[in-house]
Amino acid sequence: MDQRPCAGERTSTAEPNPDWETLRQLLLARSYAKKKVVLTSGRESDFYVDCRQTTLHGQGARLVGRLFLDRVRRSGARAVGGPTLGADPMITAISLTAALEGLDLPAFIIRKAAKDHGMANRIEGMGNLAPGMKVAIVEDVVTTAASTLSAIEAAQEAKLDVVQVLCLVDREEGGRENLAARGFSLDALYARRSAPPRARSAPSPPRSSPSPAPRPAGRSS
Repeated sequence: MDQRPCAGERTSTAEPNPDWETLRQLLLARSYAKKKVVLTSGRESDFYVDCRQTTLHGQGARLVGRLFLDRVRRSGARAVGGPTLGADPMITAISLTAALEGLDLPAFIIRKAAKDHGMANRIEGMGNLAPGMKVAIVEDVVTTAASTLSAIEAAQEAKLDVVQVLCLVDREEGGRENLAARGFSLDALYARRSAPPRARSAPSPPRSSPSPAPRPAGRSS
């Protein structure tokens, strides 16, 4: 699992933040398993990355919040959201990290479909957002990007302006290209370019597997 450079960055550019390597090692230890699985996309794979085992870990959440907030700031996004369930701990970590730095960066959760009861919401957290607001869509793992594109469409239908798409791990199985075909670039923190070092085999699921970016807290949209 290697770094995938941001759009415009050279492939030889190393991540300067030591948190990047710390999080990579945490993903390898807690989230990576060498085993045959069927992915959400329906494809078969000989490895699985269960990012939730890392993003739901205290240290993992801290690192995700710091590393992704740096990227969101550069995009000018004023809120972060993504498809439930994988994005939930990530957007919470990013929003909380922003708040600890005195920034207002609300998070929102996108369901696969609108609820059939209560307020019948598809997007939770809309009360903190405003029409036309610039937002970033966040995923844990991107394979074909089907769920990512669905989340983008939901955000656009809610009159939000999607200016950035990020993920923790890009499996490099067509997702980046599918997003590009719709006019979106993928900013992935890590990508699979070769088998991760010290990958563990597992017969069962992985264990416990210059822009107006975020505004100062207290200011209205």
